[in-house]
Amino acid sequence: MAKQQVYDASAIQALKGLEPVRRMPGMYTHTIHPLHIVQEAIDNAIDEALAGFGKKITVSVSKDGSVQVEDEGRGIPVDLHKEEKKPAVEVAFTMLHAGGKFAKSGEGVYHISGGLHGVGVAVSNALSKRCEVTVYRDGFRHSIAFEGGELKSRLKSEKIKDKRTGTTVRIWPDPKYFDSPNIPMGELEHLIRSKAYLLPGLVTVLKVEGKPDQSWKFEKGMAQYFERMLDGRELVAPLFSGSRHFDDKSAADFAEIEAGEGAEWAIGWVAEGEIFADSHVNLIPTRSGGTHEAGFRNGIFDATSAFMETRTLQPKGVKLIADDLWQRACFTLSARIVRTQFHGQTKEKLTTRHAAKLLELCVRDAFELWLNQHPDDGKKIVELAIEQALARLSKGKKFERKKGSGVATLPGKLVECSSDDTSRNELFMVEGDSAGGSAKEARDKETQAILPLRGKVLNSMSKDARTVLANKELQAIATAIGVDPHGAADTPDLSGLRYGKVIIMTDADVDGGHIQALLLTFFFMHAPKLVEAGRIYVSQAPLFKVEVPSQGKGKPARRVYCLDDDELEETLRALKKEKVKEGSWEISRFKGLGEMNPEQLWETSMNPDSRRLVRMEFNSSNYSKVKGIFEKLMDAGEAEERRNWMREHWKTVEADV
Repeated sequence: MAKQQVYDASAIQALKGLEPVRRMPGMYTHTIHPLHIVQEAIDNAIDEALAGFGKKITVSVSKDGSVQVEDEGRGIPVDLHKEEKKPAVEVAFTMLHAGGKFAKSGEGVYHISGGLHGVGVAVSNALSKRCEVTVYRDGFRHSIAFEGGELKSRLKSEKIKDKRTGTTVRIWPDPKYFDSPNIPMGELEHLIRSKAYLLPGLVTVLKVEGKPDQSWKFEKGMAQYFERMLDGRELVAPLFSGSRHFDDKSAADFAEIEAGEGAEWAIGWVAEGEIFADSHVNLIPTRSGGTHEAGFRNGIFDATSAFMETRTLQPKGVKLIADDLWQRACFTLSARIVRTQFHGQTKEKLTTRHAAKLLELCVRDAFELWLNQHPDDGKKIVELAIEQALARLSKGKKFERKKGSGVATLPGKLVECSSDDTSRNELFMVEGDSAGGSAKEARDKETQAILPLRGKVLNSMSKDARTVLANKELQAIATAIGVDPHGAADTPDLSGLRYGKVIIMTDADVDGGHIQALLLTFFFMHAPKLVEAGRIYVSQAPLFKVEVPSQGKGKPARRVYCLDDDELEETLRALKKEKVKEGSWEISRFKGLGEMNPEQLWETSMNPDSRRLVRMEFNSSNYSKVKGIFEKLMDAGEAEERRNWMREHWKTVEADV
C-alpha cells in the first residue's frame, strides 16, 4: 500500500521568477520546435516598427544553433526600475507579466502592439541555454547576458561614437524543452517575409550562415501579399482590396473602437484549387483566426446578400449561407487593434470582442459599394457561391435524415428541426429541462434541434462500447447524432450523421463544467472520428449582463453580455469612455442558462452571428498525448496522478471547495 501523503502547507509550492516556464513550457509556448520563442523577439522588433521606430529588422541563424534578432527601434530601457531596483532590460527578460504594453490606452509607449500577455521574451530567455541582449541608445552600447534564464553577466555600458538606436537579442534555444531542436526554416522565412508585406516600407532580412542573405521590402502591402499567396492562379473576378483605419473623429461614434484601429485586406475567389485564409493582428499571425476573421467574414457576406437582394439574384428555392460564399474565397487580412486579447500564450487566435464589429464596419459598406460599381464581376462571385449552395443541397439530400421508421428510434426528448440539410443542422445538448425549455423557444426551428440532458452522464473514460450503449443517456446521444461508438483505430460509417454541428451548451459553473468534461470525454473516447471531422463544439455562455439606459437622442438603451470578469471590466471601461453616467448601468450575473429568457438565450448562445463557440480539436499526430491528458484527469484509477498534477499546476487549476 502506498504511503499516505501529508497534505499541509508544505505541499503548496510557490514557483518564482521563470521557474513556472521551465517546469511547464507547454503552457507558455509551442514545444514541437523553438520557432515560437524566436518569434517573441521578432514580435518585439515589429512592435517598434509599428510604433514608427526603425525601418529594418534582421534575423540571423547561426550554425551553433543560435538565432539573433536585430532592430532599429528605440532600444529596451536600461535605467533602474523603481520597484524592482534592477535595470529595466533585466526585468523584461527575467520576470513574467512585465513589459511596456500594459499601460492604459493613451498613456503607454505602445498604442498598438502584438499582445498583452506579458510573457514574451521572458519565455524566450527561460527556455534558452544562453541569451545575450545588446541595447543601443543615448550614445551608449549596453550589454547583458543570461544562462538558463538566470542573470549571468550584469548590465555593462560603454560610450560609442555613432548615434544608432535599437536592440539585438541573440538566443540559444535549449533542446531539452523541445521535441526537435531545429527551427523549420520554411516557416521562419514565411514569417519574416510576411512582416515586410504587412508593413509596407519595412525591410526584413534573413541571414542563414552558409547561405545567401535574403531581403524583402514591399510598397503595395496587402494586395502584393495576396498575389504572392495566389501564386499565379486566376480569379473569377478582380481582386477586392482596401483599408480603413479610424481616427479620433470617426472612433468617437463607437464606444469600443479606438483611434488607430482598423484593417487592410485583399480578397478574391477561385473556381478550383486550394484556398487560403491568412490573417494577422498587429502583424502577429493568427493561424486559428478569431474575432477579427469572424467580423471580416460577416461584413463580406452581408454586403454580398445586400447586393443579391437589390439585383434579385437569389435563385428560387436556394438559400445562400455564409459557407457557400467562403468555400472558394481566398483572403489576406491585417487588423490593427489597440487592446488585444488572444486565446493562449501563443497568440494564434484573437478573442478581442469588439474586433468583430470593427472589421464588419471596415469592410461591409466598402465591399457593397465595390459590388455595385462592378456589377458584372459581382454576379460572377454570386454565381460561384450559388454553385456551392447547389452542391451543398445535393449532398444534403443524399444523407437525408430518416424521420419515420429507421434502424434506431430517435430519443423521445429530442426536439427535432425541420430541415433535411445535414450540413446546416445543429444539435444543442442542453443541461436540464429548464434551459431546455428556453432553448426550445429560442431556437431556429428550421436548423436547430435540442436534446435536454438529465443530470450528469456516465464517465465513459474506461468503459467499452457495450457499456456505453447500455447507458440510456449516452445511447440517446449517439442515436440522436447518428454515430455508433467507435475507437481511434476504427473506420466508422459517418454517412448517417444527422447534424453538421453538435454543440454542448451548459451553465458557466462547476456543475456545467463537469457535465462538459464528461461529454467531451465521451466524444473523445467513443466518437473520435466525429471530433476529428470538426463536428463537436462547446458554447461559451456569458456570466454577466449589463443593462445600459438610454443616453438621449441617438443613443437608445442597450444590453451588453460579458463572458467573464475581464470582459466586464473592458465593457465598463468602454462605457466610461462613452461618457455614460457612472452607476447608471445595472450589472447582473447569470446563475445558469435556465435563468435566461428565450430572447437572451438566442442572442448570447444560439444566434450564429453573436454566439461564441469553441471547437474540440485534435489530430492523429497528437492523439496519444491528448489521450494521456484525458486519462490523467478523468480515469478513476488515476487519482494519485491527478493529485500530483493539481499540486504542480495549482496556480492554474480552478476548484470549487
